[in-house]
Amino acid sequence: MQCTRADLSLGILAGGRASRLGGLDKAWLRRDGEAQVLRLAQLYREQVAQVWVSANRDLARYRQHGLQALSDTTPDLGPLGGLAALAEACTTPWLFTLPVDAVALDRPLLSALIEAQDGQGAYAVDDDGVQPLFALWPVTALRTALAQALAQRRLAVRELQAALGMAALRLDGLRFGNLNSPEDLLAHGFVADDAPGR
Repeated sequence: MQCTRADLSLGILAGGRASRLGGLDKAWLRRDGEAQVLRLAQLYREQVAQVWVSANRDLARYRQHGLQALSDTTPDLGPLGGLAALAEACTTPWLFTLPVDAVALDRPLLSALIEAQDGQGAYAVDDDGVQPLFALWPVTALRTALAQALAQRRLAVRELQAALGMAALRLDGLRFGNLNSPEDLLAHGFVADDAPGR
């Protein structure tokens, strides 16, 4: 499938509560002085027409940094709540999603997902297993499938992807990693943001 920048939006999922990190906002964790959400946005900004962030707090801070942030329309739905907000706002045919606490990423991921899918989207599988939030979604079909899933309170992302017939992209030798504990922060060189609002 041919896919140009004008066809693509990036949606960063940053609406979790980070309860295992004492409620720290993962979006603003810093590595080498750079906030995580800004690093992810910058990594893919040149490949997409729009960048959206699904977030449920401090939306003004994202705007200060030139990012469009959205709250979940319906709370307490987990990742599907954020995905629904992103799909509703998205004005391109394709939505590329990432969780904000992804540690190991590179530019070719998006192009690899584009190549892997056959009109129905694709999701990544790294050495730790299925990573359903690292995905390329067909927006029109996603909206329909989300409406059905949410109406029936079926909140599993993998079930949604199965309903859409999305392809699995195997990435051997790669672990995206995540930031779920103080040990994870230490291991990957992240520190808590000490200057909210900066």
